[in-house]
Amino acid sequence: MNHQALKGSISLLAGAMLLASTVAFASVEPAKPVTTAKELQQAKTYTVSSAPTAPLELATPTLPDVSGYTAEAIAKKIVRSKAGKISVRRMMQEDALKDFIGGDNKMAEWVVRQHGIPQAIFVDDGYMNLKDLAKKLPKQYFSETSPGVFLAKLPIVVGRHGILEIDRQTQELRLSQEAGSFLVNDGQLFVRDTKITGWREKDNGPATFNSPKEFRPFLLAWGGTETYIANSKIASFGYANSKSYGVSISQYTPNMAKVLKRPEPTGWIVGSEFSDMWYGFYCYETRDFVVKGNTYKDNIVYGIDPHDRSHGLIIADNTVYGTKKKHGIIISREVNDSFIFNNRSYDNHLSGLVIDRNSVNNIIAHNEIYQNHTDGITLYESADNLLWGNKVISNRRHGIRIRNSVNIRLYENVAMANGLTGVYGHIKDLTDTDRDIKLDPFDAQVSLIVVGGELAANGSGPLSIDSPLSVELYRVSMLAPTKSSGISFTGILGERQDEILDLLVRQQKAVLIDPVERQTEMQD
Repeated sequence: MNHQALKGSISLLAGAMLLASTVAFASVEPAKPVTTAKELQQAKTYTVSSAPTAPLELATPTLPDVSGYTAEAIAKKIVRSKAGKISVRRMMQEDALKDFIGGDNKMAEWVVRQHGIPQAIFVDDGYMNLKDLAKKLPKQYFSETSPGVFLAKLPIVVGRHGILEIDRQTQELRLSQEAGSFLVNDGQLFVRDTKITGWREKDNGPATFNSPKEFRPFLLAWGGTETYIANSKIASFGYANSKSYGVSISQYTPNMAKVLKRPEPTGWIVGSEFSDMWYGFYCYETRDFVVKGNTYKDNIVYGIDPHDRSHGLIIADNTVYGTKKKHGIIISREVNDSFIFNNRSYDNHLSGLVIDRNSVNNIIAHNEIYQNHTDGITLYESADNLLWGNKVISNRRHGIRIRNSVNIRLYENVAMANGLTGVYGHIKDLTDTDRDIKLDPFDAQVSLIVVGGELAANGSGPLSIDSPLSVELYRVSMLAPTKSSGISFTGILGERQDEILDLLVRQQKAVLIDPVERQTEMQD
C-alpha cells in the first residue's frame, strides 16, 4: 500500500464511521452472563468507575530535531589533513578481528578462502580513500576492475586511528564472497554517495541470499568508533554468524571491552538504501546512533534491529518493507530512552514494529504501520513506553498488542481495519519456554492507559484486555463496528461492557477498570 492508497483507505473508513457512529452505541451487545466459577471470580475481582481526567492529560511529546543529521553535516566531519598508512597484515592477534578468528573452526573459514594464513588490509594513522588503496595494494588483494568499480579480496580494517572514506569517486565497492572479504571499522568510516555490494565473483553479480549459514560479506563497527553512511546503497550483506549480520554497530564483547575500555560506538545512517541484508541494521551497546530517512527493503530477518543496552537512539523517517522472516523494526533487550517516529513499516512477514525484552522509556510516535502479516505494533515484556499518534491499519492480526507490560500509555493512536483486535493486552507465563529468565526476566502483568484516538472496524472488536492490573480509558472513539450487533469488547472489558460504555460514551468520562485486590492494597 503506497501513501496515496493508505490515505484513500483512511478516507473511505472515515466515511463509514460517520454512517456507523449514529447507530453503533445504540446496538451495544449486553454483557454475557457469567457461567463458570472462574468467570464469576474474575467478574467480582474488578470494579468500573469514573476517574479524574486531569492526570490523563498529557502534552504532545517533544521529539528530537533531526534536521541537522544530513549528508552535508557528515561531510564536514571528515578530516583529510593527515595521510594514512596502509598495510597487509596477518589477521591473528588483531583486536578488531579476534571475534572472527578465535578457535580453529573460525580460523579455518579464512584459511580456506584465502588459501593460506589469513590476512587483512589495514588503514591506520590518518585518512585514505579507495583510490589510495588501489594505488598502494597488490591487485590480487584490491583492484579497480573498471572506472570507479573496486573489488576487495581481503577483509578491510579501519584501524583505531584510521579514517576511511568511500565516496562518490567510487561507483561501487564489491566485497568478494569467495575470498572472504568484509569491512571492519575500528576508527572512523565514511560512506557517501556510493554503493557497496557483497559480490559473488562466479556469477559476476551480487551475493544474493541462499541460506543462513552461507558466508556473505558484512560491515561491522566496534566500540569507540564513528560510522557515517549517507546517500548510499548497500546490498547482499550478512549471514547467521555473530557480528556478521549485515551492517552492525557493536561494543566489543564483554571480556575484550573490560580490557580495551573503548566507549560505546556511535554514528549516523541517513538517506540510504539497504536490501537483501540478513539484518538491515543491528546494534549492541550503542549510544546516540541516528537512523534517519533510509529505505530497508526485502531484507531477510529484520529491517532495523537495535539490541542489548543500546540507548539514546533516533530511528526516524525510515521506510521498512518486505522483511522475509520476522519484523520490520524491532528494539530488544534493554534498548531504552530512544525515539522511534515518522517511520513507515509495511508488508513484513511478522510485526511492523516491536518493542521487546525490557526496553523501557521509549517514545513511539507518528508511525504508519500497515499491512503486516501479523500484528502492527507489538510490545513484549517492556514497561513504561509511550505510543503517540501512530496509524496502525490493515494488519492481519492485532493492531497494537501488549504482553506482560505495565504502564503502557496509548495516546491519539488510530487502530483501524486490523484482522483481530484494535488494542489487545494480555499476560503470558513464559517460564516453560526456551526463554532465559535470568537474562530476560518478566512479570506476567499488564496495565494500559488509552486516551484519544480511534479504534475502528477491527475484526474482533476495538479492545480486549486479559487480567490487567488496571485499565484507564478516556476520549477513545470506537466507530464503524464490523459486527452488525455493534461494539463488542472481549476479555475483562467484555464482562463490564455496559458500564464501561455508559461512562466512556454516554457520560464522556474517563473510565478506570481496577481490581478489588489492588484497591485494598492501596487503602492499606
